[in-house]
Amino acid sequence: MEKMPFRDAQAVTDLEAVIAAARAASATTTSDWRKALPVLTGSMVTLRELRLSDAPSLLAMLSTEEVARFISPPPTTIEGFERFIAWTHRERAAGNYVCFAVVPHGMDTAIGIFQIRQLEPGFGTAEWGFAIGSAFWGTGVFVDGAKLVIDFAFDVIQTHRLEARAAVLNGRGNAALRKIGAVQEGVLRKSFLRNGEYLDQTLWTILDEDWRSAKAFVGVRIH
Repeated sequence: MEKMPFRDAQAVTDLEAVIAAARAASATTTSDWRKALPVLTGSMVTLRELRLSDAPSLLAMLSTEEVARFISPPPTTIEGFERFIAWTHRERAAGNYVCFAVVPHGMDTAIGIFQIRQLEPGFGTAEWGFAIGSAFWGTGVFVDGAKLVIDFAFDVIQTHRLEARAAVLNGRGNAALRKIGAVQEGVLRKSFLRNGEYLDQTLWTILDEDWRSAKAFVGVRIH
């Protein structure tokens, strides 16, 4: 999901009210993800609801050139990330969108995010994406978090088809999607505008039955 659905816009005119709404959201585990996201625990990371206290670390991790190169421009200030975090809470409560903070074991703040947004009402078809600080590339953090997010999409929000898009030039992103078992379906020509240039994107998909079959028969052979 290189096109970030959030826009740090001037449409938010009352920052204090927005931040208050974010503070009011609970990060505890719940059976209803629209009220608060569950806490998902892997072997290397915990995925949880974003908190306002994550804003400084997200700014540091996601605004670097190597991370931001193939995604829509992230917020450029702590306040901008606070508005983004508040927006994720509102969209989750509306049942439109999910955004998990990626927190490595032993840390308290987020080093990246996983997102899921519905492409049709009810999440039958959904798009997912990720952005992780470059210091954690190649550490296994992505694979650990991706398995948790995909399980959540198929088992909790009942997604049938999960799509991801990555710029053809984004070799690392495409390799990561291939590694977790996504299937390349085609190339979306000139579909992503970045820095005034339209880029081709690769379309990757995972189907619920394929994911469950892989888990059942080969223990999800992800290395």
